[in-house]
Amino acid sequence: MALKTFKPYTKSTRGTVLVNKDNLWKGKPYKPLTSIKYSSSGRNNQGRITARNNGGGHKQKYRNIDFYRKKTNSMATVERIEYDPNRSCHIMLVKFDDGEKFYYLAPQGINVGDKVSNGPKSELKNGNCLPLSEIPAGLNIHNVEINPGGGGKIARSAGTSVTISGTDGNYSIIKMISGEVRKVDSRSLATIGVLSNPDQKNIKIGKAGRSRWLGRRPHTRGVVMNPVDHPHGGGEGKSAGGRHPVSGEEDLRRLYRPGAGSRRRERRHLAGQGVSILKQGPGETPPHGTAW
Repeated sequence: MALKTFKPYTKSTRGTVLVNKDNLWKGKPYKPLTSIKYSSSGRNNQGRITARNNGGGHKQKYRNIDFYRKKTNSMATVERIEYDPNRSCHIMLVKFDDGEKFYYLAPQGINVGDKVSNGPKSELKNGNCLPLSEIPAGLNIHNVEINPGGGGKIARSAGTSVTISGTDGNYSIIKMISGEVRKVDSRSLATIGVLSNPDQKNIKIGKAGRSRWLGRRPHTRGVVMNPVDHPHGGGEGKSAGGRHPVSGEEDLRRLYRPGAGSRRRERRHLAGQGVSILKQGPGETPPHGTAW
């Protein structure tokens, strides 16, 4: 899919770069395959913020994607390709010959009306799902299961794929884009093709308001906060942030020791009550009727 730029009518449109979605489904998602998506705004079950800078954003419905692809021995037709706000790649709605519908991850090059199928006897074609043992080395695959029957876990984001570099007994060796090599059970399922929307990485938000639509709140750096709010806070003028905390007993004692002003006020208060003040020695305790 192509990228879409805008004429610089405003300062925000000058730098905005988005993905062109003219070829995607314009209507609402298939309702039986959607569910309510609750927003926690970065808070846990006690209402405390555990993930900062989350909250707000447009209301979204979760699309129930079938990562398992267990319906075999039947052909499915791609009815439409949709935008999904919950992931970076696009999804496709497929309808099997018996009328049952599913949401699958859409690979590149898939079009409305194409046929897809699942199972070891499926054709080596874009969008079909087969066990790793039936897929030749060098072919791009996505939505790879780590354990047989556990659902696809590897290569599910936009423009990603992995390749099979070889076999080792009952295991297939897959190589990821990062260069990492993994051994996966050859009975695990994988889908052929590279996932759609590869231009997702080239998007430029363009303005702060678009981040708010996505549920991203402003991010405040720790070095500009006060010490009470962040470990990097405080300091005179611009500071480079604090170092990591030290866990020695002496440092803890120094940390929780009263300040010099507090000690002076305490001495003046005791002197006003007629208590003699002595100088503290190492390991000593004050005599009766005196204070350090």
